[in-house]
Order: sequence, then C-alpha cells, then structure tokens
Amino acid sequence: MSTIAEFSIPTAEFALSETLERRPDMVFEVDRVVAHDTSHVVPFVRATRGEFDELTEILEADSSVEEVELLAEVEDESYYRMVWTDRAQVIGYMVAEQEATVHEATASDGEWHLRVFFPERSGLAATSEYAQENEFTLNVTHIYGLENLEEAQHDLTQQQYNTLTAAIEIGYYDIPRETNAQEFADDLNISHQALSERLRRGHKNLITSSLLVEEDDEY
Repeated sequence: MSTIAEFSIPTAEFALSETLERRPDMVFEVDRVVAHDTSHVVPFVRATRGEFDELTEILEADSSVEEVELLAEVEDESYYRMVWTDRAQVIGYMVAEQEATVHEATASDGEWHLRVFFPERSGLAATSEYAQENEFTLNVTHIYGLENLEEAQHDLTQQQYNTLTAAIEIGYYDIPRETNAQEFADDLNISHQALSERLRRGHKNLITSSLLVEEDDEY
C-alpha cells in the first residue's frame, strides 16, 4: 500500500549543517531531488529569508556539498543545483533503493522537515531501519495513506478536512450564507458547539500550515 510519511532529521546529522550554522536565519527548500545511488544526491534547492552575501561561497565550503551551481537569483530568493555527499545518504536510499519521491524538504530552525511518498509501506519501514543502522535520527511525525494526501498537505485531520470541504459545498462561507451554523450542524448530525470547535481547530491548522503562523496552544 502506498504511504506518505512526514519526518524530521536534525540538521547536524544531515546536509547543509555547516551552512546553517553560519546562516541560521536561512531557509532551504528542496524543489526536486535526483539520486542514482545512496552516496550522491542531486537536489534543486531554493534559499530564502536570510543573508545572501557570500552564500554561494559558504555552500562551496560546506563539507556536505560536493558541487554547487547558482541557477538564478530572484529578489529575496536564490536557486541552486547541488550535489550532496553521503551526509545525505538516507535520502539517496529512499529515492534510489525504495523508489520514493520527496514531495517536500525544508531546513530551518535546526531541523530538516520532509514529506516523502513511498510506493510501498515496506519502503518506510526499510528506510527507518536503514537510518538506525547508519546512525541517522529519523523522527517520523505523521503517516498517511495516499487517499489522505489533501488532508496531509494542510495538517488537517480527516474529520476537519471533510467538515471544511462540506462547508464550502453547501455555501456556509458564501456571502450571504446559503445555510447557517445550526442547519450545517444538523446536516452533520452534531451539536452547534461541536461544529464550532471543529471548524475553529480546522481553521487554525489550515492557517498555521499555509501561512506559517506560529502555533499557539491556547484557544
């Protein structure tokens, strides 16, 4: 069964750790990654939010980077093609050995956060075992089936996702509204209060994941 997994890796155990030590405010996002074996990973990387002066030179000096090529500079972003050394071998293993696809990979605040599609659930188990054997800290935070991809992309539970999409379909967010909260709650066979709480939590998760708002546990 196909599986989507989200996990984190400390930057100290992965690629670009030395660069992030020198540019701690920088955010790196992998747009695409190619790997023919575990020892050479070729990502296309976007750099944002930090100090760009001498960034290329800093990347060239990073021991996890074998090659780096500046492809473009657009306002406050720079695009690179890199070749990573075996410091990134766990990614090489996923892509080359387990035929996985890296949907997202972002480095910031001391961690790499990844979302990876595995054609078979066994590929995730094999990757976890490989990481342990090679002393990578692979912290799996979420596992989704392929049918839950939309929910996964916005950090929504299936219940929150279904409620928000239903609200759109019945015109709850239209101006003027096609239905009110009590009618919507009745359609879902839940109380008005339960609907309010479900929508509020869904809105919070959606805004946090989409707009990078800092999460606050207080409601």
